[in-house]
Amino acid sequence: MFVQLLAATGVLAVLTVVPGPDMAVVTKRAIASGWQDGLRTVGGIAAGLLIWGALTVVGLAAVLAASATAYTVVKLAGAVYLGVLGVQALLQSRRSRPVTSGVSAPSPSGSPWRTGLISNVFNPKIAVFYTGLLPTLAPSGFSPHMGMALLILVHVTLTLVWLGGYVLVLAKARAFFEKPSVRRTMDRLTGVVLIGFGIKVATSQP
Repeated sequence: MFVQLLAATGVLAVLTVVPGPDMAVVTKRAIASGWQDGLRTVGGIAAGLLIWGALTVVGLAAVLAASATAYTVVKLAGAVYLGVLGVQALLQSRRSRPVTSGVSAPSPSGSPWRTGLISNVFNPKIAVFYTGLLPTLAPSGFSPHMGMALLILVHVTLTLVWLGGYVLVLAKARAFFEKPSVRRTMDRLTGVVLIGFGIKVATSQP
């Protein structure tokens, strides 16, 4: 059982560190508003994973994964949201100005926690991942629901550690990212990446 859990954790760790929409959203928020908002965004993402996990355990995520209509509605909502975030980043890059002494650069509006939550909840790939892959990784010795719940908690923990650590690394280099030319470049880059992920989500298949 321990060996199975260790192997499952390794698989989840690999999937966690692969860059995706969550990392792009965290990057945008941490660079724009600082590490506190970055960590709040990570908290929202973790809450989204817990919501998907709860839906998976009770079987509702399987319904979504099996329903083409429901899957399409959720993925289009998520794609639009990522696109809006991307456009906002591009617009922000045009408004960026040198930061004078005592004057902070404008921060994104809205709750960072809610931003992370929405970006994660409207990612139907998580439903497919939780209902399609996790059951094959669940260690023996537990009931199916307990095994799934354990792996979901492991995934949430890995996400918090990985993205939280990433935010703190960005915070160490924030002085560099606050340079006007770097800030504009990063805003444009994250804007394009978010729009790209939005298009990828919109065109993805279950």
